[in-house]
Amino acid sequence: FLLGNLVGFDPAKDLLPVDELVALDRWALQRARSLQQELITAYRDYQFHLIYQKLHNFCVVDLGAFWLDVLKDRLYTTPAGGRPRRSAQTALYHVAEAMVRWFAPILSFTAEEIWGFLPGQRPASVMFATWYEIPRAAGERATALDWDAIIALRADVARELERLRVAGAIGAPLEAEVEVYCEDAWAPRFTALGDELRFVLITSAARVVDAAARPADAVAATSVAKQGVWIVVRASTAPKCVRCWHRRADVGSHAAHPEICSRCVSNLAGEGELRCCA
Repeated sequence: FLLGNLVGFDPAKDLLPVDELVALDRWALQRARSLQQELITAYRDYQFHLIYQKLHNFCVVDLGAFWLDVLKDRLYTTPAGGRPRRSAQTALYHVAEAMVRWFAPILSFTAEEIWGFLPGQRPASVMFATWYEIPRAAGERATALDWDAIIALRADVARELERLRVAGAIGAPLEAEVEVYCEDAWAPRFTALGDELRFVLITSAARVVDAAARPADAVAATSVAKQGVWIVVRASTAPKCVRCWHRRADVGSHAAHPEICSRCVSNLAGEGELRCCA
């Protein structure tokens, strides 16, 4: 996935400064930088079992189950040269450069093969390289969002999405919409994402509502907190955009593009959408 989405990417001209990256991509770099320090220590102490465990957890949990999962919409639907997609590619490049070095001492042949496909100028072998310096944002702006709470909310929403899927109400997460009912102490954690909360949850719509308005069928979001957050997940009745697969009320609102949503019209024929969080 990392290499496939770096095809045609030129680090010499396409890299964005870290401060200009989407918040989720800054989080990924921050997480990778933290992990790298742990791995370096483990290598120095010959604790190879910790290296395997930490690498496996990063690939499965941080990347596969979260960051890369959310990233697909931005990579596949936004303009090729747009900042949202370049932000994703910039972060993918930095993570790939670091990761291939993490693997090199224990997966030498695999790392060597990856090394040959990475874009940009580099030594003849990964074995001639030193640890990659993962750039950081000024003031570590990635921490402005409570990603732990957001990831926990994803787990609660995923549980309800699976319940709807098993019941036959939906076939995929994008066929659903979510309402998050929060008490005042919790609401800012999720309203900070604005409309981009739906991209993190991978649903067609997501909005934050005052807890006082929650219906009787609202389910407690226990992964987020013991109390204070509830969710309602239901099948969307909006038409489906044939391009991004989101179900949106504005599908067909542009006569020249009757089968796609306004966001896709902007990404195809306009200036392209903006992303700040996800």
